[in-house]
Amino acid sequence: MKISYKEWKPQAKTAGVVAKAIDIIDEYEAKGYILTLRQLFYQFVSRDLLPNDQESYNKLGDIIKNARMAGFINWTSLEDRTRFVRENQHWDNPMEILESARRGYAIDKWANQTTRIEVWIEKDALVGVIEGICVQLDVPYFSCRGYPSASEVWKAGQRFNQYIKDGQKVVVLHLGDHDPSGLDMTWDLWKRLAVFTGYDYDQIKEFYKSETAYTIIEFDGDGLLHDAPIIRRLGLNFSQISRYNPPPNYVKFADKRVKNYVDHFGTDSWELDALDPGVINALIKDAILKIRDNTLWNEAVADEDHGKDKIQDFIDQLYDDSGE
Repeated sequence: MKISYKEWKPQAKTAGVVAKAIDIIDEYEAKGYILTLRQLFYQFVSRDLLPNDQESYNKLGDIIKNARMAGFINWTSLEDRTRFVRENQHWDNPMEILESARRGYAIDKWANQTTRIEVWIEKDALVGVIEGICVQLDVPYFSCRGYPSASEVWKAGQRFNQYIKDGQKVVVLHLGDHDPSGLDMTWDLWKRLAVFTGYDYDQIKEFYKSETAYTIIEFDGDGLLHDAPIIRRLGLNFSQISRYNPPPNYVKFADKRVKNYVDHFGTDSWELDALDPGVINALIKDAILKIRDNTLWNEAVADEDHGKDKIQDFIDQLYDDSGE
């Protein structure tokens, strides 16, 4: 929806930026994605249209704000995934809520699988990118917002303990920035979750030294902690950086973990936001489907569909009884 609230006459160079922004927005909307401002900025950077610095990001933000206020860019074409209104659901009549219940009816289709999967992502701003594929595959997803709180990691540990008690393995697919802290977060998650699933910290602290943890993709206790959750760093990994060539940032030397990182990767770092949303979704989908037993999955889907049919029969009977 384009609505003009003020007159704005940009100079030719600025108008060119607006035109290119509209092209990029349209390109991703056609693929089913709504970008954030930062994702839009990284598209400019990756196409060599803007330098990768804070000043350019701020200038693009000002241009986009003016373009939206002047009615050049659709108000729904960009989103802020960290700020939104929460409200109660409402229905126009009792039958509507029953129809909603039928559509929303779902069983736990992972209950009969040998492995439980969760997707954890470093940034809240990227939840909107992964939400669709996680909902489609019925996999829980969680925004860590950096290093997740002790409370949430403990809750996850209790949840995973129940899965393990039920005879299932647990795999957490973790995605974060490729920088000193972003890489350390994956290692930190494994350490804390191992403790909360029954292992003493002294048992696990020597498995991976901090200087080697940067190059490890899967933390599993070297196969010795059989019931500990497996934390698989799904992205952003250096092999993906080499393949997709996202724009780099200078590493933050104020980060206390910077020395080991620079020894391994040099002075560049990369944000997960810079990876194409389609690539992120493909990584998640491929990882999940490699683990999922499709025969068991299809059996669960059939059970779920049968449940929906029973709800529909109930709704039809109510319609018949009410004469509507």
